[in-house]
Amino acid sequence: MRASLDRYQVVERAGTVLPSPLARRVIMAVGGVEGLRRAVLFWEQRAGRVRRAAWAGLLLCAGLAAFASVRMLRPSPAAYAATAAAPAVTGAPAAEPVAEPAPAAPAGLAPAHVWRVETGPDFELYSNGLRLELPFATTHQPRRYRTFSWASQALSDQDETRPAGIMFHTSESDVWPMDEAFNENLRESSHHLLRYIRRLKLYNYVVDRFGRVYRIVSEEHKANHAGNSVWRSGDRVYLNLNHAFLGICFETRWEGGHVLPITAAQLSASRLLTDYLRQRWQVPPEMCVAHGLASVNPKKRLIGHHVDWARGFPFEAFGLPDQYDVPSPAVALFGFGYDDDFVKVMGEPWPGVRRAEAALAEEAGRRGLALEALRAEKQQLYDAWSQAQAREEVRAAGAAGNTRPSTASGG
Repeated sequence: MRASLDRYQVVERAGTVLPSPLARRVIMAVGGVEGLRRAVLFWEQRAGRVRRAAWAGLLLCAGLAAFASVRMLRPSPAAYAATAAAPAVTGAPAAEPVAEPAPAAPAGLAPAHVWRVETGPDFELYSNGLRLELPFATTHQPRRYRTFSWASQALSDQDETRPAGIMFHTSESDVWPMDEAFNENLRESSHHLLRYIRRLKLYNYVVDRFGRVYRIVSEEHKANHAGNSVWRSGDRVYLNLNHAFLGICFETRWEGGHVLPITAAQLSASRLLTDYLRQRWQVPPEMCVAHGLASVNPKKRLIGHHVDWARGFPFEAFGLPDQYDVPSPAVALFGFGYDDDFVKVMGEPWPGVRRAEAALAEEAGRRGLALEALRAEKQQLYDAWSQAQAREEVRAAGAAGNTRPSTASGG
């Protein structure tokens, strides 16, 4: 009796659920009372799903609206960067942004040798005050590379496994103002950046905006930071510097290099890091270079494929020679040039480009060649050396048991 009552109560709801008399009659004629009951239950369930979907949509819209209102109230990093240098008085000329001043070298006692003082699960402390944070530390391919001799025009026959140089980068990530009100944003953006860099094994070290130094890829392993690049030290020529150079990345945006885009804390910590790395691996000062000075586009024969630190790196504050005055190896050795996009970003190339161009013109005159003919000859040399290096990387990868060498390159 209860079952029958339940069935007929459902049927009574048919007038509401199925308002069309014709529909009810057709269902009754085909399926009887049981058919009508099933039809009512089906439409009630469907209506419930529709209602739930509608509520979910309304809640989603409300959430998006709330999020949008918060985003509108809270400025983005881009908005901050765009307004930070705006003139305070309408009509006044825009002032050039001023970076935090570089602190003078400490006048106190400095150890003649940098050694590891203490270590823990997530840190290493060194005698010069450097503290390395290790939560994001990882490994990659062991360093293995060969260099070219400019005098003999030949690839060396000996594998190198020690880093020969240091390359400085910028992360080009979101940069929030250094203000307590943005503390959560500063922490979140740094942690997101570190996870991303670790996943792609982009740098050996990252210096965040609070001056914390994070080891990412072990110093004994290459990081994917340099990509296609050229540098020279005396007779030795280095191509594609991932294996040969350690990569140090500053959490910052380069912004064309018109101001020093790092904090005083970053500068102080990275100077300690550079001192430690130079001493441990015996890196000469001329082998400490900014990414923008070495990066090239091999297909287009252009310098400045990446231009971070192509202007504005504080070499003097690091006790290093001004690498902007060094003749660009990519121009002087391989005849590379630059295009309109480079000029739009840089305006005037750094002085070393002009010095390399003058050396090219002098060589062309001395040899009785047209400048473009000399460039073409040097670019062919670059192609031949690149192919020789690629063959060597295949050999080294096979010797190490890899199926192929890594082709990842950094920005």
